[in-house]
Amino acid sequence: MTTISPERIAQIAARHDELQALMASGDLAGERFVQVSKEYAELEPVVGAANEVRRLRAELEVLTQLLEGDEEPDIRDIAREEIAAIKARLPDAERGLALALLPRDAADERAAMLEIRAGTGGDEAALFAGDLFRMYQRYADARGWRVELISASVAELGGYKEVVASVSGQGVFARLKFESGVHRVQRVPATESGGRIHTSAATVAVLPEAEEVDVQIDDKDLRIDIYRSSGPGGQSVNTTDSAVRIVHLPTGLTVIQQDEKSQHKNKAKALKVLRTRLYEMERERLHAERAGARKSMVGSGDRSERIRTYNFPQGRVTDHRINLTLHRLPEIMEGEMEELIGALIAEDEAERLASLDG
Repeated sequence: MTTISPERIAQIAARHDELQALMASGDLAGERFVQVSKEYAELEPVVGAANEVRRLRAELEVLTQLLEGDEEPDIRDIAREEIAAIKARLPDAERGLALALLPRDAADERAAMLEIRAGTGGDEAALFAGDLFRMYQRYADARGWRVELISASVAELGGYKEVVASVSGQGVFARLKFESGVHRVQRVPATESGGRIHTSAATVAVLPEAEEVDVQIDDKDLRIDIYRSSGPGGQSVNTTDSAVRIVHLPTGLTVIQQDEKSQHKNKAKALKVLRTRLYEMERERLHAERAGARKSMVGSGDRSERIRTYNFPQGRVTDHRINLTLHRLPEIMEGEMEELIGALIAEDEAERLASLDG
């Protein structure tokens, strides 16, 4: 466990006081005031954790001196009991401070683009992709988030070949970012007459949504094609040229949008998806530079990595990254994912704390 020095705690308190004085001075212009306010808000939980550690350490020091200097047996007994209680609480307080000081992912508070694609398994994989999308919708509803469908390719027997949605609300990316990867299902398909268990898969990608200020796209770098919508999602609008295909020439990224009846709405959605994918490419490049060869056990985001198995006959869900098995599959498929997601976040925090120690 990383122990935060008294000097570091004093620095945190001093910076907090400095920001407080700046905000109270009335001398800050609009944009600078916003920056200072944001830093102050981010520092508040750190200061709270630091004050708790400092308080416990100070009490421990006073009680230790009392134990060493007082000759009254009753006083010494009381001091011993209180010292034991503080020593039991201090490690949790120090861990809380260390967690508060960990570098934050700047994208944690952003909305997220959720992309689910059917993988191996044909019709059953598409049905499973639909089940996963419904699971995330239920989880989002429980947290008060908003889910906006961007595009969907519906499979013949139900479910999705591909579905893309925007999920917005407080802390969306922070809680969903460990969902990227291959999700595997083991169950008897509805089309299986012999009762045999099949294994199918779907791929999930969770990307932090980008704002226009994050990614500047030059019009000359885009090729935009307008054409008539067709097939699932475009059947009701195939009398007009409303479908949009945007190709980002420098990277080759291509986005197709045809779900809306309006060409302008399709173009706006396609640009939103393109901007998010370009932002994620830049995030991955920077992460690779900073992390070198090290890949987080939980947060690699590798979409080819099998991360989780949903076994219906046994009613269990296993996350392979943290070796966690929960026998609550029906509840999880209904969106009760908090125990699973909380365990992934806790593992990531523990791993990052360990990296600070060593």
